[in-house]
Amino acid sequence: MSALDPDLARRLKRNADGLVCAVVVEHTTSAVLMVAWMDDEALHRTLTTRRATYFSRSKGRLWVKGETSGHTQYVREVRLDCDADTLLVRVEQTGPACHTGTTTCFDADERLLLADPADV
Repeated sequence: MSALDPDLARRLKRNADGLVCAVVVEHTTSAVLMVAWMDDEALHRTLTTRRATYFSRSKGRLWVKGETSGHTQYVREVRLDCDADTLLVRVEQTGPACHTGTTTCFDADERLLLADPADV
């Protein structure tokens, strides 16, 4: 059983695996760094320690961002979206956020949809 606040736990809408999507952005620039997943315990630990803690779907366990790489995330703010199924996590990032060594997981050269020239 998680120590997550029961009122918050009741509000969360989790996927079939009991996870909530977490969109992680740099606190000062609002740049999107990565997307991760949290279960109730990961969210509880994040809120109480201010160290970003996620649930690794591939490893099937909790992990603290930077526990092996040193590329830590100090959590400044966590917000729940209007549907209560996504978290916005604002962090101070130390080092690259992506496991590939890039600043953000969204640094790929390939764009799936280009901006409309009228919007530029």
